[in-house]
Amino acid sequence: MQYGNPPDEINEAAAMTSHQHPPEKMMFQLTLRRRGISDQAVLRTMEEVPRELFVDEADRDGAYRESALPIACGQTISQPFVVAYMTEQLQLQKQHRVLEIGTGSGYQAAVLSRLAGQVLTVERYRKLADTARARLEKLDCHNVEVMLGDGLNLPPNIGPFDRIIVTAAMEQIPENLIGRLEVGGILIAPVGPHQGVQTLTRLIRTEAGIERKELVEVRFVPALPGVAREL
Repeated sequence: MQYGNPPDEINEAAAMTSHQHPPEKMMFQLTLRRRGISDQAVLRTMEEVPRELFVDEADRDGAYRESALPIACGQTISQPFVVAYMTEQLQLQKQHRVLEIGTGSGYQAAVLSRLAGQVLTVERYRKLADTARARLEKLDCHNVEVMLGDGLNLPPNIGPFDRIIVTAAMEQIPENLIGRLEVGGILIAPVGPHQGVQTLTRLIRTEAGIERKELVEVRFVPALPGVAREL
């Protein structure tokens, strides 16, 4: 969906039900399971959140295909498997407070909202932040706060968090972000060169320090500093 669509168009998209996409949604679930997603709460949430609401109108017929799709401001909505995989790796519980860096369309935040207690999602593009906020409100995701800001330079009073998810490529994970994790907390982020392949990396904060594990190769748009002035 392009930024600036009127509320009645958002309502129309929200009214779409899964029976309008039966073959695509069936394959969507089968693909997630075949690729190893086994957490039933994650699978159920991926089924329930209407992905078609978070893509441009021209892309709605392909909303459930296993591919990333373009959105406004030169950004993308990640392919369903990546969303499900990152969510599963977070091992979310209802009492968790989650920080997301990179709101984008708002789709990942909508998924998180159904599995966690509170979600703070930060976006550097005003267009994306405003559109995501409207979509999340229409879906009654009242436990999500969308903040316009610099995800690489957050105010010191934000945090700590039980879980942190970064949905843009970082050349390295900043220490000030790791420092916002509670003991027992999990952070997941794509780490690597901005132009190329990154490795999805999971950090767990323990009493003894940080445990790091590299997971799978991915491709994300780069995480950039500052708030976008023109948008």
